[in-house]
Amino acid sequence: MQADLGKNYFELFEIPVDFQLDLSNLSSRYRELQRRIHPDRFVNATNQERRLSMQMAALVNEAFQTLKDPLERGRYMLGLRGVDVNAETDTTMDPEFLMEQMVLREALSAVRGSDEPGERVTALAHDVASRLDKNIAFLKVSLGQDSDGSLKRARTLVREMQFLSKLQLEVEALEEELG
Repeated sequence: MQADLGKNYFELFEIPVDFQLDLSNLSSRYRELQRRIHPDRFVNATNQERRLSMQMAALVNEAFQTLKDPLERGRYMLGLRGVDVNAETDTTMDPEFLMEQMVLREALSAVRGSDEPGERVTALAHDVASRLDKNIAFLKVSLGQDSDGSLKRARTLVREMQFLSKLQLEVEALEEELG
């Protein structure tokens, strides 16, 4: 087995570094890599080969999980370009975006006490999904360009997507709770 531990995730899957991915192609490449490197294929190999197989399997799993998720893929691509999305020293966000988040959170809180919680949580889920889809579309464009301004915009979009993704999980949990 040849060690590919130094490759970036796109190189590992032998696909172009591009935000827009063919997810079925990614999945089939993932299955092929797993078939070739799975630790079960190396039970009679040397300790070093078994260890390498486990490391490669873990890397392939991590790469697949990262690339199949738009938020994680965007974060990863920015990291490849040297942009730190989670800079702890930069806590500034667009005030308008933060106000929108407050309104969305208030709407989520109000669902439980409403007359029609099912309808309201469904509407909120669609709203949050629509906002995420919009950010993903803008992120695709921003990452397709190679300027400082586009990378800065991509970073902002990823940071906003982090907020929206967390809210989406909370809305989905409430949807499930309400049945």
